[in-house]
Amino acid sequence: MLVTSVIFAQETPKNQDNNSTPTDKTNELSEVTVYGNKKQYLKVESDKTTINVRDNAMLNSGSSLEAVKKIPGVITSPSGSITLNSKGVTIYIDGAPSSLSGTDLQNYLGTLPANAIEKVELIYNPGASYDANSSGSIINIVTTTKRKKGINASFNINYNFNKYQKPSPQILLNGKVKDLSWQTMIGYNYIDGENKTKNDQIFTSFNPDEQLVQKNLSVTTNRNFYFRTGTNYKLSDKSNLLFNYNLNVANDRFVNESSTVGSSIDYTNNSLAKNKNNNHELSLQYKTKLDTIGRTLDITAFSNFFDKKPTTTSSGQNNGDATFYNGKTAFKLANHYLKYDFAIPFNKIDFSLNTGGKFNSIDVTDTGIYNLNTATNSVTDFDYKETNLAFYVEARKKIKKFNFTAGVRFEDYKVNRTAVQDGTETKINFKNTNFFPNISALYEVNENINIAASYSKKIRQADYNLLDPNNFANFDQYNSSNGNPFLDPTFFDNFELKMTAFQFVQLGGNYTIAKDASYFIFNAEPNETVSNQTFQQFDKMKTLSLFASFPIPLDYFFKGKAEFQKRMNNMDKMNYIFFNVNYIKYTTEGYDFSFNTKPILNYSAQAQFILPWEIKNTMSYFILPKGTWEIYQITKPIQQFDISFNKEFLNKNLKIGLHCFDVFNSNEVNALVSSPNLETKFYQKQDSRTFRLSLTYNFGNLSLKKENTEINIEKNQSGGGFVK
Repeated sequence: MLVTSVIFAQETPKNQDNNSTPTDKTNELSEVTVYGNKKQYLKVESDKTTINVRDNAMLNSGSSLEAVKKIPGVITSPSGSITLNSKGVTIYIDGAPSSLSGTDLQNYLGTLPANAIEKVELIYNPGASYDANSSGSIINIVTTTKRKKGINASFNINYNFNKYQKPSPQILLNGKVKDLSWQTMIGYNYIDGENKTKNDQIFTSFNPDEQLVQKNLSVTTNRNFYFRTGTNYKLSDKSNLLFNYNLNVANDRFVNESSTVGSSIDYTNNSLAKNKNNNHELSLQYKTKLDTIGRTLDITAFSNFFDKKPTTTSSGQNNGDATFYNGKTAFKLANHYLKYDFAIPFNKIDFSLNTGGKFNSIDVTDTGIYNLNTATNSVTDFDYKETNLAFYVEARKKIKKFNFTAGVRFEDYKVNRTAVQDGTETKINFKNTNFFPNISALYEVNENINIAASYSKKIRQADYNLLDPNNFANFDQYNSSNGNPFLDPTFFDNFELKMTAFQFVQLGGNYTIAKDASYFIFNAEPNETVSNQTFQQFDKMKTLSLFASFPIPLDYFFKGKAEFQKRMNNMDKMNYIFFNVNYIKYTTEGYDFSFNTKPILNYSAQAQFILPWEIKNTMSYFILPKGTWEIYQITKPIQQFDISFNKEFLNKNLKIGLHCFDVFNSNEVNALVSSPNLETKFYQKQDSRTFRLSLTYNFGNLSLKKENTEINIEKNQSGGGFVK
């Protein structure tokens, strides 16, 4: 799906300031005009697209996860993973790669409110200044960085209602006193929901085949409190010291009713699962300009502590016999890193050099204790330790209409994995040392059109979510769920060719070769009727993606050129439709599917209409038709239609919105998953049709003053050519 507000025709300034440095050429998307008197909500560049979220009524209501899923080119796979133009995605928050993964990351994004986001950066082919562990692309979520003189506040509440009715209040405080700028956000989420799944599974190792039909209804309650604060102290005219602390405390509850039916099996089960978790993030950054020609130095220290303690109790009947299952785990994660970035511009020759280094350590422990129809404990211990030392250098050169970027990143990984299951130990230690090059070229056809080509080599280390053998997500007589501690890293070769025009149109394609790609799959041991949800590696996955996004300015056709040009200065007054189209073809080597694979198309559109009384109406729609997505065969289109009405009052201090998501209640997943001994027809339906009433009231000094308060924990320039 696509962001609401787009600038349709915009002149690029003819006079470029060659004395400005890459550091001065900010990547931030200003609230007011980058060029002229025009609001700019979406900016397309050769190496990334920047989207304003804070002022976008369709995106800023709800959670960060909801906002990300509505961004152009972002597609959610049947397994729940997020891709950008078909490439794997690494989530960054305020420039920092998230330590969390899998459901932990999705739950975290689901509790981070979207109105806390200033903008989202889609970085299609990250350069050497970013971690090589980024698979193919990066989505950088930048939280609010505005500061106002004095003390100011904003109160927001989202009231969600479908079958359940729960509010989510939030208050944002910020201000500036002399050389100190600060911001604090406090909020609470209370969300109930339902999730229905059905697995129609055929176990092919039996003669004849054995069929099981498994159904599950899960009623979820998600409660979390969050506290986010940031300060910026101006040490001098050239130096700043920034500190951020983020806290998230969650207490979730899952009530499940499940059944399994086969030729000689009649099984029912009721379970209650609880999960308490805590997440702490701390970052400290020193930023300084070393001289007047633009040399800069950034030093950043970051720590993340995350823990969770899920528990499950269940009881059931298996062909009339009583069954039970109890399980509990204790999970802890600690992530620390220290990094520096040094920028050296040579403005007279249109050349710049960036270099830096990083040391990162991750420590994960998880202990699970389980009882399946026995009082005897089954114990699984998992321990993961990783250290990574990295250095990079990246050069940029402008020659007439060409912008060239070349870089290389050195990364030295040391990984120790240990899994102990009922006394049986599995230990996997390895060292991985590699160079990861990137190169790109951009040609300026004219002031409004650029053509860019790029190549990068990346890696994706198997994270704890893929490796941890502990059961929790789904476990009973006929189901198990665990990670695979034997997974190897995945290596990616990414190629991209793209044309951008008028800061809003893009047309291009990318080709990715992934070696030892890991995907979620259902499998089964021979002659067993236990379905195991795990992760499996595939020898090679080749992905071809073609994409296009473009607007249709309705005012130009229905109100004439003069009125259209007049409204160009105020996007809030413009009527338009924006389209995004993706063609994706996956080729998997070293694996035989039970179905014929075929390419897939994704269509999305978003529209804005200005109604009487200055009511803004936004609508969005996406559809993922039948076809092969990664290793999954989609057997029924996945689609959703959303609509919102928004109006401002009291000199724009009060904003009220009425939203309906998945109006026709049509968003469901129907897919076929194939493995050697098991074929699974998977069905999932969440209660996605939701109504929401949102209210935001701002009070205090409305005169905004932009401050350099964003902690750029990773370099924002991605190596795709000079930022114009």
